[in-house]
Amino acid sequence: MAATQRINVGVALAAACATALSGCTTGASRPQQGARKAAGAPAPGSGVRLIGDGSTAFTGAQPHLPRAERLKPGQRPPQFVVFSWDGAGEDSQKLFSHFRKIAKANNATMTYFLSGVYMLPEEKRYLYKPPQHTPGSSEIGFNDENGIKNTAEQVRMAWLEGNEIGTHFNGHFCGNEGGVGQWSVDEWKDEIAQAKAFVKSWKTNAGLKEEPSLPFDYDKELIGARTPCLEGQKNFMQAARDLGFRYDTSGVNEQVWPKKKDGLWDLSMQLVPFPGHTYEQLTMDYNFMVNQSGTQTQGDPDKFEEWGNQMRDGLLQGFQRAYDGNRAPLIIGNHFESWNGGTYMRAVQEVVERVCNQPDVRCVSFHQLVDWLDAQDPQVLERLRTLKVGQAPAEGWESLTAAPPAPAPKGVPGAPPVTP
Repeated sequence: MAATQRINVGVALAAACATALSGCTTGASRPQQGARKAAGAPAPGSGVRLIGDGSTAFTGAQPHLPRAERLKPGQRPPQFVVFSWDGAGEDSQKLFSHFRKIAKANNATMTYFLSGVYMLPEEKRYLYKPPQHTPGSSEIGFNDENGIKNTAEQVRMAWLEGNEIGTHFNGHFCGNEGGVGQWSVDEWKDEIAQAKAFVKSWKTNAGLKEEPSLPFDYDKELIGARTPCLEGQKNFMQAARDLGFRYDTSGVNEQVWPKKKDGLWDLSMQLVPFPGHTYEQLTMDYNFMVNQSGTQTQGDPDKFEEWGNQMRDGLLQGFQRAYDGNRAPLIIGNHFESWNGGTYMRAVQEVVERVCNQPDVRCVSFHQLVDWLDAQDPQVLERLRTLKVGQAPAEGWESLTAAPPAPAPKGVPGAPPVTP
């Protein structure tokens, strides 16, 4: 993470304000020094409970998290779209804060996969003991005080706006030399525990005890993830299932309705059309980049606009064939990076603006999507899964989402025999 410009955040944006509980003040009405408790401490009677050193706090139900409803008989499913971000953090590019604003302006919520080492200062790097690597190692570095403070602010506000905070774990180790693909189930559990620990102790580790708390219990908030480089999925999923996770999004799939795999919802990213090519492309900015400029993150500037348009149009084509076809949720993954001149950030923003305000479209977090999936009739979901990519039901949605016939009353022809 690059060093970030310090942002002045009033200490009164404490976790107590998270759910409009009593006792919240603004910076302008802050009590005199010495007359107040440490910043982030809950006001008396506010109902806020600090956790550990106060880096996190229980503040009640998450605001703006809608209650999932079961499809009505014969109802066409909404078109879900999930925008998710790997290794979410706020640096000098300010892309986290930018896309928070884009989401709010377009009636969307998103999933932010926070990297635990983005909440750990460089001077405390030795606290991270990655599996199969030297303590203090990380392929994506660590953070500094300003970066941690600014990332915590974005995480806090994102959650209050109804977005989800997942995890992208810590050191982002890929490949065959101790990469996540070689980690055991127990090593994955250790990595997850450390990712949680850095989020739950960022105030102490960064010396930022006066900052407001993150307004959630991370042990309960954390229900899903995406593995680095999409590696190590099998053992991660076993560890995640044992730890109570509800979904994984580390795989590659077609645009079909999801199902559970090893006890977790498989919400893998998907293959969509790749304009100008005969093959399809994964719904992730990194994969578009690799197929356009190779491993060069800043390729030919003359092609930046073309490359961004390819990603935008590929995602839009994937959206449209689902919207007009099987209505399978569209799963999109991104990074807060300015690869190829920021062309992919521009592409994602244009997709958000074009699709999230259309009728019957819900741009949601993974948390909201799994809540909805869990609320549905399993038989209806099974029928939806019979639809192929872009295939609308030939006999109408009523044929798939109608309730099964009610059992005949006992004693009439065709009724089950009466059991004595």
